[in-house]
Amino acid sequence: MQERLAALAARYALSPWAVARLGDLLDLVAVEPASITSVREPELGVDVHVADSLVGLEIEAVSGAERLADLGAGGGFPGLVLAIARPHARVSLVESVVRKCAFLDRAAATLGLDNVTVVNGRAEAWADGLGVHDAVTARAVAPLGVLVEYAAPLRGRDGRLVAWKGRRDPGEEADAVVAAAALGMTPPEARAVDPFAGAETRTLYLSAKVAPTPSGYPRRPGMARKRPFRAST
Repeated sequence: MQERLAALAARYALSPWAVARLGDLLDLVAVEPASITSVREPELGVDVHVADSLVGLEIEAVSGAERLADLGAGGGFPGLVLAIARPHARVSLVESVVRKCAFLDRAAATLGLDNVTVVNGRAEAWADGLGVHDAVTARAVAPLGVLVEYAAPLRGRDGRLVAWKGRRDPGEEADAVVAAAALGMTPPEARAVDPFAGAETRTLYLSAKVAPTPSGYPRRPGMARKRPFRAST
C-alpha cells in the first residue's frame, strides 16, 4: 500500500502529510464496524477508493475549487480524499444516511481535517448550500441527469459538476443534456480518465453553470429520481 501511495503522491504532488492521512483513512475504513463500503482492505482501497478519487484532481474545476460539495459522500470517496489532498479548500460532505455521517465526522476529527463539514441530509433540502460552491462532485450516486438537477442549485455562476461514471451510456447522456438545458447548465462533457492500472472504464462528466437555476428548483426530495428529465417519452 505504501508503494502505491508514494506513486500517487508523485502523480498528484501530494505532501507527506497528505500521504500519511490517506493511509490513516484507509485504516479507519478497514476497522469501521458500520456498513459504509464493500471494499475495506487497504491494499485494495488504495486504488479502488483513493486513486479513483484523486483522479478528479486532473480536472481544474476540482483542483482549483475553494468551496467543494461532495454529494452522497458515503465512506468519504471522493470527498475526504479531496479534502486531504487540498487542505485549503472548504469541503462539504453531503450524506443522508446517519451511520455514514457518523463515520465521516469521526474520520474528519481523527485525521485533523478542519476544512471538512459533514451535512446530514439530502442535497435537494440543503438550503445553506445554495449557490456557493465552485465544484460539486458525485461518485456512484445517481443517473447523470439526476445529478445535474441535484447540483445545479448548489453552484455559483461558472461552478461545475464533476460526476464519476463508468462506461458511457448514450441514453443517460441524452437525458442529462435535457436536464442541463432546463437548469442553466452546459451539456455534460465526457472525459476518459485512467485512475490506476487495470481500472475498469472510468469517465468523468463536467457540466458548468451558465445561467441562474429556474425557480422551482431544487424540487422537493425524491422528485428528481421519481420524475427525471428525459430526452424522449
